[in-house]
Amino acid sequence: GSEMCIRDRENNMKTNTQIKYLALTGLFAAMIFVVTAYLHIPTNAGYTHVGDGLIFLSASILPTPYAAAAAAIGGGLSDGLTGFITWMPATIVIKAITSLFFTSKKETLLCKRNIIALVPSLALCICGYSLFEAIFMIGGFNNAAIAKAFASTPAYCVQIGLSSVLYIALAKVLDKMQIKKKLGITE
Repeated sequence: GSEMCIRDRENNMKTNTQIKYLALTGLFAAMIFVVTAYLHIPTNAGYTHVGDGLIFLSASILPTPYAAAAAAIGGGLSDGLTGFITWMPATIVIKAITSLFFTSKKETLLCKRNIIALVPSLALCICGYSLFEAIFMIGGFNNAAIAKAFASTPAYCVQIGLSSVLYIALAKVLDKMQIKKKLGITE
């Protein structure tokens, strides 16, 4: 009898945690979509936005599978619903991978690993989108196509730079609020 009650309680807690993570994943996907789709500046290769800041934030709060889903869904929908559907496959993969650089396993959002994660996020953004553009949009994996595609590097630097500022500002505020503790998602 009591063993069954304990198992039921543990299963309910696990289910409640999964529901909480799914709800937060949906919330982050929606926020990433809105910020990316509606707060952007058109550039020669697409658009520059601060939505990555919310991807960084989601990856600092949610366990990896949930953060990757929020990033892929939010970023992918943004491309798909704003006329940049050709970028959608790259965005889904690049944004999901970006979430892997961060950790949600620390007490605070701003920890050493998450600050360092901004560097590979920049490198992945530049290389991932530039190689995608060269191969699938310009016409091949050759020096001319790659050089032309990497001309967008300044726009990607601005995007990750501004997204990093947004992430750090939001993370500082949320850390002061002890958001992870209040949400009950400290690992």
